[in-house]
Amino acid sequence: MIIRSFEPRDLPRLTELTIETFGPFYEDSFRPLVGEVVFTRQHGQWREDYHTLLTTLHTPEHNKHAAVADLDGQIAGYVGWEIDPAREHGTIGILAVDARHRRDHLATELCEHAFGHMRAHGAVYAEIGTGGDEFHAPARALYESLGCIKLPVAVYFREL
Repeated sequence: MIIRSFEPRDLPRLTELTIETFGPFYEDSFRPLVGEVVFTRQHGQWREDYHTLLTTLHTPEHNKHAAVADLDGQIAGYVGWEIDPAREHGTIGILAVDARHRRDHLATELCEHAFGHMRAHGAVYAEIGTGGDEFHAPARALYESLGCIKLPVAVYFREL
């Protein structure tokens, strides 16, 4: 496996992988939890939102970067991050690994790759976030294993 920089030809696979990875959260977890009114207005177009996000994921001129885990020519995962040079701060904004390759340490390697890039470009600390729900439990375990400190945060929704 190699970790390489995102290339425009990767976009269709990244889009597919993102929808496969996060679809169960939006449809099976978030939607039943908050109901149709909140779901529709908050994340009702989550697929389209990812299509838009991924087209700007790797724009180095704006300090946004993406790398893919390439297994024999097949993308098995990816990570996207950005750097704020003025604050010496990096943020991993998205991480996805194909279900067939989870528990193979690809997510760890992708995060470490992003952290290394951030460090090499002047960041002295990094941020990564995830949900507090059961769906995101593996992500929380990963981030804690990487030495990230969990900041307790609560987000509430209410239909009016």
